[in-house]
Amino acid sequence: MIAASTSGVVSPSLTHLILGGARSGKSRHALEIGRAWPGRVAFVATAEPRDADLAARIARHRAERPASWATLEEPLDLAGACRRAGAEADLVIVDCLTLWVANRMLRGHPDEAIVGGGDEIARPLGERRAALVLISNEVGEGVHPPTADGLRFRDLLGQVNQRVAAVADRVTLMVAGIPLAIKVEPALHRGRRRPSRSRPSG
Repeated sequence: MIAASTSGVVSPSLTHLILGGARSGKSRHALEIGRAWPGRVAFVATAEPRDADLAARIARHRAERPASWATLEEPLDLAGACRRAGAEADLVIVDCLTLWVANRMLRGHPDEAIVGGGDEIARPLGERRAALVLISNEVGEGVHPPTADGLRFRDLLGQVNQRVAAVADRVTLMVAGIPLAIKVEPALHRGRRRPSRSRPSG
Protein backbone atom coordinates (compact mmCIF):
# COMPACT_ATOMS: atom_id res chain seq x y z
CA MET A 1 0.00 0.00 0.00
CA ILE A 2 1.23 3.51 -0.79
CA ALA A 3 1.45 5.63 2.34
CA ALA A 4 1.70 9.39 2.60
CA SER A 5 5.10 10.67 3.65
CA THR A 6 4.79 12.88 6.71
CA SER A 7 8.43 14.03 6.88
CA GLY A 8 10.23 15.87 4.10
CA VAL A 9 13.62 16.10 5.81
CA VAL A 10 16.14 13.61 4.47
CA SER A 11 19.04 12.16 6.44
CA PRO A 12 22.73 12.45 5.44
CA SER A 13 23.91 10.27 2.53
CA LEU A 14 20.33 9.81 1.34
CA THR A 15 19.30 9.86 -2.31
CA HIS A 16 15.72 10.97 -2.81
CA LEU A 17 13.90 10.85 -6.17
CA ILE A 18 10.75 12.99 -6.33
CA LEU A 19 8.35 12.07 -9.15
CA GLY A 20 5.02 13.53 -10.20
CA GLY A 21 2.97 15.09 -12.95
CA ALA A 22 2.98 18.71 -14.02
CA ARG A 23 2.14 21.12 -11.17
CA SER A 24 2.01 18.26 -8.68
CA GLY A 25 4.21 20.03 -6.13
CA LYS A 26 7.55 18.36 -6.96
CA SER A 27 9.71 21.48 -6.89
CA ARG A 28 7.91 22.90 -3.85
CA HIS A 29 8.54 19.68 -1.92
CA ALA A 30 12.23 19.71 -2.85
CA LEU A 31 12.51 23.35 -1.75
CA GLU A 32 10.94 22.48 1.59
CA ILE A 33 13.54 19.75 2.08
CA GLY A 34 16.32 22.19 1.19
CA ARG A 35 15.07 24.92 3.50
CA ALA A 36 14.91 22.46 6.40
CA TRP A 37 18.41 21.19 5.72
CA PRO A 38 20.90 22.24 8.45
CA GLY A 39 23.98 22.28 6.20
CA ARG A 40 25.11 23.69 2.87
CA VAL A 41 22.74 23.33 -0.10
CA ALA A 42 23.55 23.44 -3.81
CA PHE A 43 20.98 23.58 -6.60
CA VAL A 44 21.61 22.12 -10.07
CA ALA A 45 19.25 23.56 -12.69
CA THR A 46 18.87 21.89 -16.10
CA ALA A 47 16.39 24.33 -17.68
CA GLU A 48 17.37 26.44 -20.68
CA PRO A 49 15.49 29.67 -21.59
CA ARG A 50 14.39 28.41 -25.00
CA ASP A 51 11.27 30.58 -25.05
CA ALA A 52 9.61 33.37 -23.06
CA ASP A 53 7.61 30.98 -20.89
CA LEU A 54 10.68 28.98 -19.87
CA ALA A 55 12.68 32.16 -19.25
CA ALA A 56 9.94 33.44 -16.93
CA ARG A 57 9.77 30.10 -15.15
CA ILE A 58 13.54 30.07 -14.62
CA ALA A 59 13.45 33.60 -13.21
CA ARG A 60 10.59 32.67 -10.87
CA HIS A 61 12.41 29.59 -9.58
CA ARG A 62 15.60 31.59 -9.01
CA ALA A 63 13.64 34.08 -6.91
CA GLU A 64 12.12 31.25 -4.82
CA ARG A 65 15.51 29.79 -3.82
CA PRO A 66 17.36 31.09 -0.75
CA ALA A 67 20.21 33.42 -1.68
CA SER A 68 22.63 31.31 0.39
CA TRP A 69 22.27 28.30 -1.93
CA ALA A 70 24.93 27.75 -4.57
CA THR A 71 23.42 27.36 -8.05
CA LEU A 72 24.88 25.47 -11.01
CA GLU A 73 23.13 25.74 -14.37
CA GLU A 74 23.97 22.68 -16.44
CA PRO A 75 21.65 21.45 -19.23
CA LEU A 76 23.74 18.46 -20.39
CA ASP A 77 26.55 17.21 -18.11
CA LEU A 78 24.31 16.43 -15.16
CA ALA A 79 26.53 13.74 -13.61
CA GLY A 80 29.49 16.13 -13.67
CA ALA A 81 27.42 18.94 -12.18
CA CYS A 82 26.29 16.68 -9.33
CA ARG A 83 29.88 15.75 -8.57
CA ARG A 84 30.99 19.39 -8.56
CA ALA A 85 28.06 20.49 -6.41
CA GLY A 86 28.53 17.60 -4.00
CA ALA A 87 32.13 18.62 -3.38
CA GLU A 88 30.96 21.96 -1.98
CA ALA A 89 27.59 21.14 -0.36
CA ASP A 90 25.98 18.66 2.02
CA LEU A 91 22.74 18.50 0.00
CA VAL A 92 22.36 18.77 -3.78
CA ILE A 93 18.95 19.37 -5.39
CA VAL A 94 18.56 18.60 -9.11
CA ASP A 95 15.66 20.18 -11.01
CA CYS A 96 15.11 18.28 -13.18
CA LEU A 97 15.77 15.01 -15.03
CA THR A 98 12.82 15.74 -17.33
CA LEU A 99 14.40 18.80 -18.94
CA TRP A 100 17.80 17.12 -18.98
CA VAL A 101 16.40 14.32 -21.18
CA ALA A 102 14.65 16.89 -23.41
CA ASN A 103 17.85 18.93 -23.74
CA ARG A 104 19.81 15.92 -24.90
CA MET A 105 17.11 14.93 -27.36
CA LEU A 106 17.15 18.45 -28.83
CA ARG A 107 20.94 18.18 -29.24
CA GLY A 108 20.40 15.05 -31.33
CA HIS A 109 21.92 12.61 -28.84
CA PRO A 110 21.05 8.96 -29.59
CA ASP A 111 18.85 6.93 -27.26
CA GLU A 112 21.68 4.76 -25.94
CA ALA A 113 23.70 7.86 -24.99
CA ILE A 114 20.77 9.38 -23.10
CA VAL A 115 19.97 6.18 -21.21
CA GLY A 116 23.69 5.73 -20.59
CA GLY A 117 23.70 9.22 -19.11
CA GLY A 118 21.00 8.06 -16.72
CA ASP A 119 23.26 5.18 -15.71
CA GLU A 120 26.10 7.66 -15.21
CA ILE A 121 23.91 9.66 -12.82
CA ALA A 122 22.80 6.53 -10.97
CA ARG A 123 26.17 4.78 -10.79
CA PRO A 124 27.92 7.00 -8.21
CA LEU A 125 24.89 7.35 -5.94
CA GLY A 126 26.05 4.52 -3.69
CA GLU A 127 29.40 6.26 -3.16
CA ARG A 128 28.17 9.83 -2.58
CA ARG A 129 29.03 11.92 0.45
CA ALA A 130 26.37 14.61 0.01
CA ALA A 131 22.66 13.90 0.14
CA LEU A 132 20.95 14.21 -3.24
CA VAL A 133 17.37 15.13 -4.17
CA LEU A 134 16.42 14.63 -7.82
CA ILE A 135 13.16 15.82 -9.41
CA SER A 136 11.58 14.18 -12.45
CA ASN A 137 8.21 13.88 -14.16
CA GLU A 138 6.16 10.71 -14.24
CA VAL A 139 4.92 10.92 -17.83
CA GLY A 140 3.77 7.36 -18.47
CA GLU A 141 0.29 7.78 -16.98
CA GLY A 142 -0.92 10.65 -19.15
CA VAL A 143 -2.30 10.91 -22.67
CA HIS A 144 -0.60 8.66 -25.23
CA PRO A 145 1.84 10.93 -27.12
CA PRO A 146 0.57 11.57 -30.66
CA THR A 147 4.04 12.01 -32.24
CA ALA A 148 7.12 9.85 -32.64
CA ASP A 149 9.21 12.40 -30.71
CA GLY A 150 6.67 12.38 -27.88
CA LEU A 151 6.75 8.60 -27.67
CA ARG A 152 10.54 8.61 -27.69
CA PHE A 153 10.68 11.23 -24.92
CA ARG A 154 8.21 9.27 -22.78
CA ASP A 155 10.16 6.05 -23.17
CA LEU A 156 13.59 7.59 -22.57
CA LEU A 157 12.49 9.50 -19.47
CA GLY A 158 10.80 6.36 -18.13
CA GLN A 159 14.02 4.38 -18.53
CA VAL A 160 16.12 7.09 -16.85
CA ASN A 161 13.63 7.31 -13.97
CA GLN A 162 13.79 3.54 -13.48
CA ARG A 163 17.57 3.54 -13.29
CA VAL A 164 17.70 6.34 -10.73
CA ALA A 165 14.80 4.92 -8.70
CA ALA A 166 16.51 1.50 -8.55
CA VAL A 167 19.44 2.93 -6.55
CA ALA A 168 17.66 5.72 -4.66
CA ASP A 169 17.10 5.34 -0.92
CA ARG A 170 13.74 7.09 -1.12
CA VAL A 171 11.24 7.60 -3.96
CA THR A 172 8.32 9.96 -3.45
CA LEU A 173 5.35 10.39 -5.78
CA MET A 174 3.67 13.79 -5.60
CA VAL A 175 -0.10 13.77 -6.11
CA ALA A 176 -2.01 17.08 -5.84
CA GLY A 177 0.72 18.49 -3.61
CA ILE A 178 0.75 15.48 -1.28
CA PRO A 179 3.97 13.41 -1.01
CA LEU A 180 3.41 9.65 -1.17
CA ALA A 181 6.35 7.47 -0.13
CA ILE A 182 6.62 4.62 -2.62
CA LYS A 183 10.13 3.46 -1.66
CA VAL A 184 12.00 3.87 1.61
CA GLU A 185 15.25 1.96 2.15
CA PRO A 186 15.86 0.86 5.75
CA ALA A 187 18.42 3.07 7.48
CA LEU A 188 20.55 -0.04 8.12
CA HIS A 189 21.38 -0.31 4.42
CA ARG A 190 22.25 3.33 3.78
CA GLY A 191 25.89 3.99 3.03
CA ARG A 192 26.66 0.29 2.44
CA ARG A 193 24.50 -0.42 -0.58
CA ARG A 194 25.90 -0.46 -4.08
CA PRO A 195 24.03 0.58 -7.22
CA SER A 196 22.05 -2.20 -8.86
CA ARG A 197 23.50 -3.75 -11.98
CA SER A 198 20.07 -4.61 -13.29
CA ARG A 199 18.82 -2.91 -16.43
CA PRO A 200 15.13 -2.05 -16.06
CA SER A 201 13.21 -1.93 -19.30
CA GLY A 202 9.71 -1.39 -20.53
